[in-house]
Amino acid sequence: MDVKETAKKGEGKAKAFLTEFKAMISKGNVVDMAVGVIIGSAFSSIVTSLVNDIIMPFISIITGGINFEDWKWVLKAASVNEAGEEVAEVAVTFGNFISVVLNFLIVALCIFLVIKLIGSAKNKVKHEEPAPEPEAPAEPVITELDVLKSIEAKLDAIAEKK
Repeated sequence: MDVKETAKKGEGKAKAFLTEFKAMISKGNVVDMAVGVIIGSAFSSIVTSLVNDIIMPFISIITGGINFEDWKWVLKAASVNEAGEEVAEVAVTFGNFISVVLNFLIVALCIFLVIKLIGSAKNKVKHEEPAPEPEAPAEPVITELDVLKSIEAKLDAIAEKK
């Protein structure tokens, strides 16, 4: 296979790939998902602000004025080595972890409430829709078996007359 044939094959695959990609992107559910991700990230920053700026100060007051973000367990204190350089402390900063867990719980609660709200709105719309009017009774459906039984009955009647 020469270079031109290889290039044509690659060009065909590229066009097929782009066509498939375009079809996938243009589907409604992908666009909906993208919008959901964007709104979700904006919502996440709102909840982070709620936790850090509104809830955590109250928790700090309850805990005696301790800055929640500074809660940590120091494994090794900061020190100065033989060369005179400062060595940073080694600590487990669990206050930040608790803040992140609280963020998650608030986001999960908000999403749960939104889903419940949407579900109740859908149920309300379903209950408000008028019931469809009953349809007129359908004419009896004649099956092949019914036709065959009718033919058999007529043949029996003819045979009895003979």
